[in-house]
Amino acid sequence: MSIVKRNNLFFPSLMNDFVSPDWFGGTEKWNASMPAVNIKDNTEGFELELAVPGMKKDDFTVEIDNDVLTISSEVKSENEESNDNYTRKEFSYSSFKRAFTLPETVDGSKIDAKYEDGVLKLTLPKKQEALPKPKRLIEIG
Repeated sequence: MSIVKRNNLFFPSLMNDFVSPDWFGGTEKWNASMPAVNIKDNTEGFELELAVPGMKKDDFTVEIDNDVLTISSEVKSENEESNDNYTRKEFSYSSFKRAFTLPETVDGSKIDAKYEDGVLKLTLPKKQEALPKPKRLIEIG
């Protein structure tokens, strides 16, 4: 004898679709494969930090096109193990793509990217005319 779990809903999948979404803008349906991004604004420029552990720097593609910064990654792995009586083949695929519209104050030709300790860090320097001007003492004549 086994225990059987009963579901008395008329259309279970329809009810789950209606009840499960977070109607108030929460993160219940948030895509967990999308890396978290921190954006810092300082006097010299902006810094973007993406949390992407377990990858190599060659796995990333960073492009700028028409003031849109696009960061993407595609990783495919395949593992096959064969013995006398069996063959096991495993493969995985993961990808993401994030796009950011750059403000006019960013100098797109001087953007720098580094990947270390699972964090992809991009430095977006501001244009010279967008930097804050130093104080100037005006003499009274």
